Amino acid sequence: MFTGIIECTGLVQKCEKQGSNSRFWISAPIAGELSPDQSVAHNGVCLTVEEVNDSQYRVTAIDETLQKTNLGGWQPGTVINIERCLQMNGRLDGHLVQGHADGTATCLEKKELDGSHAYRFRFDAAFAPLVIEKGSIAVNGISLTCFNVSEDSFTVAIIPYTFDHTNMRSVVPGDTVNIEFDVIGKYVQRTLHLRR
Repeated sequence: MFTGIIECTGLVQKCEKQGSNSRFWISAPIAGELSPDQSVAHNGVCLTVEEVNDSQYRVTAIDETLQKTNLGGWQPGTVINIERCLQMNGRLDGHLVQGHADGTATCLEKKELDGSHAYRFRFDAAFAPLVIEKGSIAVNGISLTCFNVSEDSFTVAIIPYTFDHTNMRSVVPGDTVNIEFDVIGKYVQRTLHLRR
């Protein structure tokens, strides 16, 4: 479980195909603090640390993950958002994020505002019931608030700190990001669907 508050960014150093899976070596400031079997969110996708080597560590993404997220497009030099799992004795500064991306969204627009940035994203309209005005959403693992919500798009605002400390600064129109909807909303939608 995560909070959507990004701890640092990392850099993909090496990509290796292993059957239908992909293995990634990632360098990050926290690499030396990690150990095998830890869960770490990468652009909002929970992956298990398999090996740590000095300032780098290795994770593997299975085909299912590669198909449903933007990890299939990673290459050496890709900047990614990193968050270690939530400690239950700490504050929940963002919202509950499972690290299980529901899909992807496409950046439609990026605007520089007076002191912040606004991004508009298009998502699959099948998820429309899960995106609500002033509701929480994780974009590349970042806990954000939706506004100007339509049937298949939403806008988020990025404060300068988040812009400077995550990979949102490199997101431009046409780019694909991972999105995870609020877990409580997903349970409510499932319950209502089963009552039909």
